[in-house]
Amino acid sequence: MAHRVLLDVDTGVDDALAVLFAVAHPDIDLIGITCVAGNTSLENVVANTLTVLDIAGAPELPVAAGSLRPLIEPPRASHVHGTDGLGDQGLPASTRVPDARHAVDLARDLLLASDHPVTIVALAPQTNLALLLRLHPEVVPKIERILFMGGSASGGNATAVAEFNVWHDPEAAAAVLDSGVPAFMYGLDVFNQVTIDEEAARALLASESASERLAGALLHFQMADPESTEAADPAAFGGHIGDAGALCALVDPGALRVERHPVRVELGGASRGQTVVDRRRRVGEDTVHATGGAAAHPIDVALDVDAPRFAELFLTTIARLP
Repeated sequence: MAHRVLLDVDTGVDDALAVLFAVAHPDIDLIGITCVAGNTSLENVVANTLTVLDIAGAPELPVAAGSLRPLIEPPRASHVHGTDGLGDQGLPASTRVPDARHAVDLARDLLLASDHPVTIVALAPQTNLALLLRLHPEVVPKIERILFMGGSASGGNATAVAEFNVWHDPEAAAAVLDSGVPAFMYGLDVFNQVTIDEEAARALLASESASERLAGALLHFQMADPESTEAADPAAFGGHIGDAGALCALVDPGALRVERHPVRVELGGASRGQTVVDRRRRVGEDTVHATGGAAAHPIDVALDVDAPRFAELFLTTIARLP
């Protein structure tokens, strides 16, 4: 049976690749998309999501705007995805109309109406999810698990130790882990490994398929450098499938090395936003002396990936789109 999926996105470049994959893969039953500010403004996130659905030839799906900002921090859009969040490609605006409900209300309604458990695939800061689980705990039995792109068992990208999605709203990520809903972390340890080679990406750019051409353009997009005054080179090559890898993990988990470890989110100091993945095999001094701080919750953590296998899965999946 197909995975019934609710996507939570902050549609920038790699979320767009993930939306293409989710629409195309036959083992994904996409029931709706909720949007949150993160990679770009909430207004851009909604517009970008609708545009990608158009290009993918997706059926009508409810898409709703959610949180404008983190639970505590001020709004702080990422600099790396261009001014519109989608690489400034000048794509036509969609004629689709967003759902009038707030993303939290849409998620609640879709979950409660589902006759099968739903996997929430979270590709963004988890503000919407934290609010959903706190305001509507009645939805928990309907959630099979939360598969989130976020965190790291090693280094970070937003800071030396924190990955962007968790760093953007660490209180929300902590609340989701604290909820007890089964969780799977697709973090930077695997995120950074999966790339499409430049020859394959150039072939996408030359495709007759609008979806493949979009994927090729997104793969070529060079993330902006905040320390440089020069614009990103449009001819340069990136190649990362990014968030789309989390959906590959959903449909092909055998390509990953996954271990179950306690994980907690640091909420203060220079390590704010870090996901502390406790990979120790024995009890440590923090447990013996009760100095461990916030509780850590055992979740599944992806630590390694067969990157060529995911790359091939991504390419064969989007080849199904118009």
